[in-house]
Amino acid sequence: MAKVLIVEDEEMIARNLAEKLRGEGFSVVTAADGEDGLEKLRVEHPDLIVLDIMLPKLDGLSLCRIIRRDAATAHIPIIMLTARGTEVDKIVGLESGADDYVVKPLALGEFLARVRAVMRRAPGRPALQDELVSNDLRLSLTGRRLFKDNKETRLSNKEFDLLAELMRNRNVVLSRDLILTKVWGYDYFVDKRTVDVHIRWLREKIEDDPSDPKRIVTVRGVGYRFEG
Repeated sequence: MAKVLIVEDEEMIARNLAEKLRGEGFSVVTAADGEDGLEKLRVEHPDLIVLDIMLPKLDGLSLCRIIRRDAATAHIPIIMLTARGTEVDKIVGLESGADDYVVKPLALGEFLARVRAVMRRAPGRPALQDELVSNDLRLSLTGRRLFKDNKETRLSNKEFDLLAELMRNRNVVLSRDLILTKVWGYDYFVDKRTVDVHIRWLREKIEDDPSDPKRIVTVRGVGYRFEG
């Protein structure tokens, strides 16, 4: 199991990123400042570091440079996480040794795709699941593409994330609240009907008869279950 170290001082962001990554099968360790991040790096030996730039005690750019100067940690991929979004800021982050740069507020689906892409490029890292398959459906997690009967079916970002969550938990009932947390994440401010709308859109794309769904089944009063 691949291990991710999240160094982020905003508790809600750290908690939601950790929950999302754990749901994808990662082991997660968190640190709330740069010094704690450096200590946990040396103890936990992570496979990937998600590193905020604006950190107390030791900022992310300085920590990134320390990691890259140390032969024992120089190989670990780093994704910079920051509210700064200018081209100059990105260049500084990448030149400090980061492998990728993600700007807040985060789209959790995009963040996860970047994590997978960085991990895939890192030599000697644990293998990640690349596809979810159910009968004639094939969902490419790294490519973020859906194929039905070997023909691509286009999905929006939220439709993709929702289908991936359902397929990972096949034959398990997921409540609307849980789906909102898993798919929309920490920045969601929508009501539960949003889930129902996206489920309807998904059914129109993957069910043979959307009016009589066999894949995404409604569990009345609770939520939805993916069967397959």
